[in-house]
Amino acid sequence: KRAGENVRPIFWRNHARSYIKRTELWDEFPNGRWGDARSPAYGELVHGVQVRLPAEQAQRKWGTPESIGDVAGIFVRYCQGELDSLPWSDTPLQAESAAIQARLALINGAGFLTINSQPSCNGAPSSDKVHGWGPSNGFVYKKAYLEFFVSPASMHALLRRLAAAPTVTYYAVNKAGELFTNCAEDSPNAVTWGVFPGKEILQPTIVERVSFLAWKDEAFDFWNAWSKVYGEESPAAALLKGICNDWYLVNIVENNFQADPESIFELFEGLGTR
Repeated sequence: KRAGENVRPIFWRNHARSYIKRTELWDEFPNGRWGDARSPAYGELVHGVQVRLPAEQAQRKWGTPESIGDVAGIFVRYCQGELDSLPWSDTPLQAESAAIQARLALINGAGFLTINSQPSCNGAPSSDKVHGWGPSNGFVYKKAYLEFFVSPASMHALLRRLAAAPTVTYYAVNKAGELFTNCAEDSPNAVTWGVFPGKEILQPTIVERVSFLAWKDEAFDFWNAWSKVYGEESPAAALLKGICNDWYLVNIVENNFQADPESIFELFEGLGTR
């Protein structure tokens, strides 16, 4: 019954199986346009998430972090291609992010720990080896997108800067559900779309509030799953659980898709820890 489904929130891009599980009771699936995500509701996250590596192998890959700087260093190594996975992604950084790889590494080093990203794209051929998708002889578009964890202090500093960025929209939420946003409505924001001969405009990837709040439960739970790789009372476990309980999950969309693909990173200059 999902054969015609062609619109999904960007948040589950690295976790398609989880998205399918949490929407398996839906009677209809988005086809061409995204409807009201409040009805039907997302299924509950019943059993939590898991790190898809045995504990010993995970420790060899990610080490034993003892500080926020150590955690940031793991994310930097992932962005630089030195690690092929994180708890939030079983695969290396996607090819489309190669153009922003260096800038991703910089903001991760400053404590903005990215788990999803895409650069903007203004009318690339659908046959493009990096950005292309869909039928032939079409053109595809993308808005710059970043999703990351950040400490409360850096988050509030970033929000002050976002207030002066009229083309940027954002959502920021902590584990407890405290939400900050500059989006006045719940309507979906297409972040990927394509124009193809003889077809309506397709918008396969969107950002939307209800979906983001459903995803945040999984996103935060990966910190707890990671902490279980170490002893329950270990400093590493306490560190990761502390990030889970105190930090924010943020997504940012630069809606000006004609801007330089790296312009979204100007928002972070001078923020965080260097």
